[in-house]
Amino acid sequence: MSVPQDLFEAALEARRRAYAPYSHFQVGAAVRDRGGAITIGCNVENASYGLCCCAERVALFDMVAAARKEPVEICVVADVPDVVSPCGACRQVIYELAKDALVWLCNTGGASRQVTAADLLPFPFSLERPDQPKDR
Repeated sequence: MSVPQDLFEAALEARRRAYAPYSHFQVGAAVRDRGGAITIGCNVENASYGLCCCAERVALFDMVAAARKEPVEICVVADVPDVVSPCGACRQVIYELAKDALVWLCNTGGASRQVTAADLLPFPFSLERPDQPKDR
């Protein structure tokens, strides 16, 4: 199985929009929801490094802001020799917002690897308790 071409192209386009004047490491992400809509995100850096936001989180946060709730696939792409791997913060967000989605880790040359949120983060942080209703 290989990454869907439309999702890969959307992530590549998002990557071209990245604001990365410090690291010059441009990342793009695309999220497809159950209805087929694709939401994109790119990394956005800031001189105060803690204020940066990764492409994966931008795409997933935009999906939430657009009232889309059932992500089925995520594609992340960067110009790396192998495939890009999400940072720890993104792994946690992917697990919480897209737990059942397929995740495609890619490079700009077209190499890809399919993983799950559980593969990326086998022991996620959770505030859920059995006595509290879910808000999702």
